[in-house]
Amino acid sequence: MSVEMRPGHFVDPAPFDPGRAEPMGAESEAFDRASSWRLTWWKFRKHKVAVAAGLILLVFYGLIPFVEVLAPYNPAKRHGDFLYAPPQAVRLFHEGRFVGPYTHPYSFTFNLETFHREYTVDRTRVQPLRFLCRGEAYEFWGLWRADVHLVCPPEGGTLFLAGTDRLGRDLFSRIVAGARISLTVGLVGIAVSFALGLFFGGLAGYLGGWVDHVVQRMIEILRSLPELPLWLALSAALPPNWSPVLVFFGITLILGLLDWPGLARAVRSKLLALREEDYVRAAELMGASKARIIGRHLIPNFMSHLIASATLSIPSMILGETALSFLGLGLRPPVTSWGVLLNEAQNLAAVQLHPWLLAPILPVVVVVLAFNFLGDGLRDAADPYH
Repeated sequence: MSVEMRPGHFVDPAPFDPGRAEPMGAESEAFDRASSWRLTWWKFRKHKVAVAAGLILLVFYGLIPFVEVLAPYNPAKRHGDFLYAPPQAVRLFHEGRFVGPYTHPYSFTFNLETFHREYTVDRTRVQPLRFLCRGEAYEFWGLWRADVHLVCPPEGGTLFLAGTDRLGRDLFSRIVAGARISLTVGLVGIAVSFALGLFFGGLAGYLGGWVDHVVQRMIEILRSLPELPLWLALSAALPPNWSPVLVFFGITLILGLLDWPGLARAVRSKLLALREEDYVRAAELMGASKARIIGRHLIPNFMSHLIASATLSIPSMILGETALSFLGLGLRPPVTSWGVLLNEAQNLAAVQLHPWLLAPILPVVVVVLAFNFLGDGLRDAADPYH
């Protein structure tokens, strides 16, 4: 309730604080009138780790449309004079004087005893980096040609932030380019899984009877099959002459088709509990169709739980693509993904001599952990009264 100071002037009650255990007065009224989405948001804000994970994922996915601008080189460009070059350090100070971001140039000698290139850094020369500059041309989103980059190599120098691979390709540029494929696989795969899970789980939970028995048997058959061998078998069945785009959609379809049973079971169990509610009976008496009751009345009541489940499923999609590509049965060059990059680091001798080839593991670990933390926070926030 409002407190009257003088005629015509009121002081609004304090907004509801989700950190207080027992809201009272105006806060209690705000709590009681709040929608389920607002209650979920209030509790999710208290989960600091989940909020930080959400911000990290927001940055990752927000940068996907601009990978060509972020990458200093074309991911396929080869630098013949810098095969297996180690990462270059970006420095700010030279001999105690601030000169801005710069690198030192490389020089190499070929060791005739080990048959390896040995790189040395010339610390006497300073090569400043260039920002928002014109560099190698690219096709932005495949629509028009552009050549603007966030950061460019120094004039006459190089910028290998994560080193180069066996063909002299810049590993950092390839990791940035691979983020678009690896992160998109998770979203497309979960969209397929989400649609199938809602459809079959909704039918089984609301209709029951023989429909429930058929769906349950389908789920049990799929869950009884070993996941990784099934992935391998279906991926190996893809025609080898398919284009990279078709292979991409084939892999996402496989991941989505094999992930829906868990979500369908969650939807079924919720609908079994909700279909006996009074508002469902009222909708039935008013002549609402089964599809409308499921889609407009039942599923929205536990959508927050579904979003939490979907968030926890996306990491398995990303890891699935990475594992299949690592084993050579997923995406293949010239497509660049984190799994394809790790496939090129299978040679243990090369990894021992050139450990920077394992750099694609870092974004995979960061993204998977961020999704797990975000999913935990959403799962806890899905029940604000708990």
